[in-house]
Amino acid sequence: MKISKILDGFILALISIIILAWLFPNIGTNTQYMDLKKISEYSITIIFFFYGVKLSPQKIREGLSNWKMHIVIQITTFIIFPILVLITKPFFTDIHIWLSIFFVAALPSTVSSSVVMVSLAKGNVPGAIFNATISSLGGIFISPLILSFFIVQSNIEINTSEILIKLLFQILVPMIAGIVLHNKLKIFAEKQSKRLKKLDQSIVLLIVYTSFCTSFESGIFNTIALSTIVFIFIGIGFLFLIVFVILKKISSFFNFSYEDTVTTIFCGSKKSLIHGVVLSKVLFSTTILSGFILVPIMIYHSLQLIAIGFLIPKMQTIIMKKKINQKKIYLF
Repeated sequence: MKISKILDGFILALISIIILAWLFPNIGTNTQYMDLKKISEYSITIIFFFYGVKLSPQKIREGLSNWKMHIVIQITTFIIFPILVLITKPFFTDIHIWLSIFFVAALPSTVSSSVVMVSLAKGNVPGAIFNATISSLGGIFISPLILSFFIVQSNIEINTSEILIKLLFQILVPMIAGIVLHNKLKIFAEKQSKRLKKLDQSIVLLIVYTSFCTSFESGIFNTIALSTIVFIFIGIGFLFLIVFVILKKISSFFNFSYEDTVTTIFCGSKKSLIHGVVLSKVLFSTTILSGFILVPIMIYHSLQLIAIGFLIPKMQTIIMKKKINQKKIYLF
């Protein structure tokens, strides 16, 4: 119950920060007194430094056993998701709207909420840690690579060398530094886990605020009808549902255990809001799309939490029934 309240609170904070950007866009774009854009860019290094610190090689090794499950999750994350959105491209008249949805499809899975949700549903936690971690690490390079071709197609001007430098010094180097210092700082990270989570969320909110400030000030949202946002919402909902069903069918085909099925469905269907916000800052910071590109991933983030939140009690009921049946068999 506490977890759901925190997640709901973060979603409300995201909505509030967007409203704030709409009311006061000049604060996020005006660099005369305080450059919030620069601050948000530097803050990305903090997120990935502590992400590296929290990576446990031991826990990653523990999750290596079921290779079929790992392959299914990674293929779904980086191949099935993009293909599902790619086949809808001919139905979009506005390439930028399609690109914002494809942006979601290209993102990696998320570590923290995937592991928490799998743990609550009594799934394969080491497997969840392994897959979410590998997905997040791979996403640093795979996601920009998948997106780069379609960014060029959409006539958005980007500086490739600048993007590579940002990926290197804002994401990769801080994360490697965190991994190197894992043994020295892991106790500190564990003790301060709640504060570090709040720090991550605060940085995400700052990036979202500055991104939406740019989009609101440029007037991009004035050219987008409310019906388009509703269309995106419905499309994102269908995307989650289709992937969820595909993963369930695949898990059944391979006769995965209950634990591995939970991990496959939860990790394979998740997309990382933090990676989305960070990569949007790296890839689209100089464009008017910087705020709009985040709309689908924020919708997806909300929907995945709500959907999986409803599923967890049902899965916990299944576990309880299994335990009762096992006791009956044992007594018999």
